[in-house]
Amino acid sequence: MALPMLSSASVIFHSPNCTSLPIPHTSHFVRRLPCHNSLSPHPSSHHLRLPWGRESPSARICASVTDVSVDVAVEEKRLPKGETWSVHKFGGTCVGNSSRIKNVADIIINDDSERKFVVVSAMSKVTDMMYDLIYKAQSRDESYVSALDVVLEKHSSTAHDLIAGEDLAAFLSQLHQDISDLKAMLQAIYIAGHATESFTEFVVGHGELWSAQILSLVIKKQGTDCKWMDTREVLIVKPTRSDQVDPDYLESERRLEKWYSTNPSDVIVATGFIASTPQNIPTTLKRDGSDFSAAIMGALCKARQVTIWTDVDGVYSADPRKVGDAVILKTLSYQEAWEMSYFGANVLHPRTITPVIRYGIPIIIRNIFNLSSSGTMICHPSIIGDEDRLKLKNYVKGFATIDNLALVNVEGTGMAGVPGTASAIFAAVKEVGANVIMISQASSEHSVCFAVPEKEVKAVAEVLQSLFDGALNVGRLSQVAVLPNCSILAAVGQKMASTPGVSATLFDALAKANINVRAVAQGCSEYNITVVIKREDSIKALRAVHSRFYLSRTTIAMGLVGPGSIGSTLLDQLRDQAAILKEELNIDLRVMGIMGSKLMLLDDDEGINLDKWRELREEKGEVADLEKFVRNVHGNHFIPNTVLVDCTADTVIASNYDDWLCKGIHVITPNKKANSGPLNEYLRLRALQRQSYTHYFYEATVGAGLPIISTLRGLLETGDRILQIEGIFSGTLSYIFNNFKDGRLFSEVVAEARDAGFTEPDPRDDLSGTDVARKVIILARESGLKLELSDIPVKNLVPEPLRVSASAEEFMQQLPKFDQELAEKLKDAESAGEVLRYVGVVDVRNSKGVVELRRYKKDDPFAQVSGSDNMIAFTTRRYKTQPLIVRGPGAGAQVTAAGIFSDILRLASYLGAPS
Repeated sequence: MALPMLSSASVIFHSPNCTSLPIPHTSHFVRRLPCHNSLSPHPSSHHLRLPWGRESPSARICASVTDVSVDVAVEEKRLPKGETWSVHKFGGTCVGNSSRIKNVADIIINDDSERKFVVVSAMSKVTDMMYDLIYKAQSRDESYVSALDVVLEKHSSTAHDLIAGEDLAAFLSQLHQDISDLKAMLQAIYIAGHATESFTEFVVGHGELWSAQILSLVIKKQGTDCKWMDTREVLIVKPTRSDQVDPDYLESERRLEKWYSTNPSDVIVATGFIASTPQNIPTTLKRDGSDFSAAIMGALCKARQVTIWTDVDGVYSADPRKVGDAVILKTLSYQEAWEMSYFGANVLHPRTITPVIRYGIPIIIRNIFNLSSSGTMICHPSIIGDEDRLKLKNYVKGFATIDNLALVNVEGTGMAGVPGTASAIFAAVKEVGANVIMISQASSEHSVCFAVPEKEVKAVAEVLQSLFDGALNVGRLSQVAVLPNCSILAAVGQKMASTPGVSATLFDALAKANINVRAVAQGCSEYNITVVIKREDSIKALRAVHSRFYLSRTTIAMGLVGPGSIGSTLLDQLRDQAAILKEELNIDLRVMGIMGSKLMLLDDDEGINLDKWRELREEKGEVADLEKFVRNVHGNHFIPNTVLVDCTADTVIASNYDDWLCKGIHVITPNKKANSGPLNEYLRLRALQRQSYTHYFYEATVGAGLPIISTLRGLLETGDRILQIEGIFSGTLSYIFNNFKDGRLFSEVVAEARDAGFTEPDPRDDLSGTDVARKVIILARESGLKLELSDIPVKNLVPEPLRVSASAEEFMQQLPKFDQELAEKLKDAESAGEVLRYVGVVDVRNSKGVVELRRYKKDDPFAQVSGSDNMIAFTTRRYKTQPLIVRGPGAGAQVTAAGIFSDILRLASYLGAPS
């Protein structure tokens, strides 16, 4: 049988705008086309359909070929198909340099599969370099010549590193021939000032030709028989639109079998990305074409599996650049992978999955730089293990986002029940070439909304306004509205829509992160739930839902106002518990700001180092600015939750709570000013709390770390009725009256308490009873009473003449002069076998409260309180004969900070952390 040999060829590029340009050495082009594999017994003349496009008078290539016949005995072999084949695809990063190509060769040789089909991309950055050559040439930028030399040097130096001898000489000869041909082509483009799509695709495909040849020679050098394939001779595709092609499987299979019959080998290295049209014009598979090539070849060979080698460990549950706790998924169904890739996840292009579904061929995503990782298997659901299916989180496999979208809403009562409205809308959208990402329509047919890329929304809005101009004028349609700056968040999972609680959990997580959903779409396929949100909320939403389903860390940005005794103690407690919060409770609490009365310390990334926050405040502190402080703590869109902790007793700070809550900022405080201030402000705060998922916790306002507020709420929420709340609410006054006995003077006990640090710097702040009155009014309002602070009668223990003393020292000097009154009360009580206690009382039955000095029998629980303990007794319908008593330390920085800390953990639990 005669094998045609090329003896001479001449090529002329005809252009209406220039003279004829000879392009040398075009025999290389002829060799790469399918006609090269045609076995002909007679000399022939071939017309090649190269990238100049269809034959036309303006531009075409012709090659005149004279055949020199040589008899060659060819033993044709049939292509074996089935599980003996394993397909590998290596991307540009995998073959980015000499050492990486050597590593790829080792992986192929060490694969124990009987037969291996390897698909390679161009070396890293080469495809971009080839596109740049085209751009420079058609822009008449002469630097395309030096840029082409860079391409030559890259591949020449790589070849010198990896291969030697005759193989090196042959490759370099062919490489220089290719570069010479490309230089002539680019010169023609330079003169014409334009390159057709076919021309461009022919040029950019050279990167794959070179990488495939180098890899095949490296494998061959290590003693393994290997053939390389120019897939333009085999893979035939039909263009459908500018960015898509459809494989012709029957023709491609026929050509593959023909190619294999003359090139049999157990290891084949093929070019990815490139193919040919039915007219034998070189083309490409467009975006992610090498992955697509591998999947097609896997289907043609009916391979056991297709492994896509990349630089990540597999498919993540979310973009790890946005969600630090994203996990590698062991398995995905074809549909799940398709949905995630459609919505922008870095998995595979959706079309890559299509060829392998028919034969149930698994696709495995693996990391070439971490061979110990097993990667992610994309396969038929029946292969996925039962253990995965039993976990709730596996109903939702992953989350993905698409940014830079706009929502278009067509709305009007005239749409309801009118056939063809939706058809007219989307026909108009098609006219302007816009891509509809998502569609949502209410069952009432009152409105249709859909998402399109933001760059296309202007044209869409204009064509719809024009189309429905008449309907808008007469009122059948009310508006064609555009909502810009949107993102789509998609939750993807097998059968998740039919699993109770999945949708509820998704929307609950978004609500608790204070994220508003603008539109929702859920298909009957049950593979995804799609929501449209503000673009600025995209990362926050992604983190919030991922945290809920995958029990990754609940991340909270925290700002602390008031780093005094209580605030600094809280920061120290948070520092000491940071590791436990992260590792055991999955809570990532980041203190993003600390503000005192004069200075503030801010951080906008990983949070302030609590080991040295005091030193940092001195070094980097700036002038306190509450507005800037709040903006910094709440402005990090990478953190879904924000809490401000107010450890002051400042009325001005407390007046900001309602604004913070409206902004979606949670508030935790021991500051009593907001809840004991004007009644209407308190009611507004509580209404805000009930109407949103923003939380306002204030357990430490009464009883420091004791569970007073939570106990009261528990009683009310379970249907109990509060009759009376009576308590020792001041640790200072508890200490004073526990030691005011046995004839001791009141002023002496007050001085002792002050020296021990139990009182405020000015003891009158404690003795006035105002602090106890605030606690009483807080509990009264929690019990449903609508009282003002002024409605509470208070026994003021500061003698009236001393209430206007100039200083605390003067007060302490004058106090002994007024010991007589309390000494007499103590004597009367002790003679009756009683003790004195300073208490607050909420009388719910009579809708009133009081703060007073009361006498109790020595066997009464109130008489048995010691030290600085608080004690609160709840008399209710259930606890009528024997009150429910809460007792313990009710003052001090440690216990108050612990109460605030408890509220922070409670908030984290509400936001999704395990409780």
